[in-house]
Amino acid sequence: MSMPRFAEPIPNVTVSIGRDALLACVVDNLRGFKVAWVRVDTQTILSIHHNVITQNPRVTLSYNDHRSWYLHIRDVHEEDRGWYMCQVNTDPMRSRQGYLQVVVPPSIIDKETSTDMVVREASNATLICKAAGYPEPYVMWRREDGDDINYNGDTVNFIDGEVLHITRVSRLHMGAYLCIASNGVPPSISKRVTLKVQFPPMLTISNQLVGGYIGQDIKLECHTEAFPTSINFWTTEKGDMIVSDMTVSGEKYEAISTDSGYNKYMILKIRKLSPQDFGSYKCVAKNSLGETDGFIKLDQIAVPSRPMVITDEPDDDLKDYDDSDNDVGNGGPSETVFNSLPTDNSSLNSDAVRWSRDGFFGWITSAGFCWMATALIFGR
Repeated sequence: MSMPRFAEPIPNVTVSIGRDALLACVVDNLRGFKVAWVRVDTQTILSIHHNVITQNPRVTLSYNDHRSWYLHIRDVHEEDRGWYMCQVNTDPMRSRQGYLQVVVPPSIIDKETSTDMVVREASNATLICKAAGYPEPYVMWRREDGDDINYNGDTVNFIDGEVLHITRVSRLHMGAYLCIASNGVPPSISKRVTLKVQFPPMLTISNQLVGGYIGQDIKLECHTEAFPTSINFWTTEKGDMIVSDMTVSGEKYEAISTDSGYNKYMILKIRKLSPQDFGSYKCVAKNSLGETDGFIKLDQIAVPSRPMVITDEPDDDLKDYDDSDNDVGNGGPSETVFNSLPTDNSSLNSDAVRWSRDGFFGWITSAGFCWMATALIFGR
């Protein structure tokens, strides 16, 4: 009579921590022999035939047709990882082994990972991220906004490894960084660390000289950079403060200040300029690290003359113009005949402006005189 034999190998099983695991042992011709499950590394007997021996409440046993024997482990822990043996009490003993792999998704070790950091510009900054998991997680750093990182002279999109060390930090490094840990076991995990870079205010003025005329509404602009956020305001030439660092709307002035990160855009609108409004204006920015200012000079210019409005319709005299006496064209290529032009060339100043529209043209001189002529197109 044939002895018991294993019908198939015990397959290795991989399961995530917290899930349930199932190990299967299939034995043919078992007859009166018994099957036992044993933890190999600790030599712990888990079950013998129909009985569970271990005191571990997460371990149970099931079987089918006296042939298939299943070891169930609920809510798998990391310590369950290892080799498991299915053995038959023949002489000599027969056995097969299967491996239970327990994988663990990555996690961030907060107490060993950097928190939000504040540094002075031109100093060094080191961000550290520690992660746990099985297999050992791969760790990388990148900016939350997806921008490249100026990393010690190179421009890169991400940094491999637990440590992000930046030498001579600049304001361009300011922002949120993500430490991302992954090991092929979902889900990956990340931690957000904010790097703030302190520096004194810097001010830029695109137009230092602005012209305006009496009655005009004018706009002055300043751009500042600072961290911590600066206090910004405008002053007159005499040093009188106009408005503080906020949006202020009044009868004469409207001040608008908008923030974008460490950038601040200042706009001063002056309504209905009067002679007293001309002169120098100063925009000021200050924080705990310093103060800076810049001047914009507002000069008076002449009121521009009102442009003459010329309608599309010609005068009635020109509408009645009869070209039957003109012997130009004869159905050939388009030709133009000029009429009603001034005969005195002195009337056309060198700064006269020529205009034309819909078959009519003319000149407007600096003196405001206008001559009009028809443009007759033949051969259409």
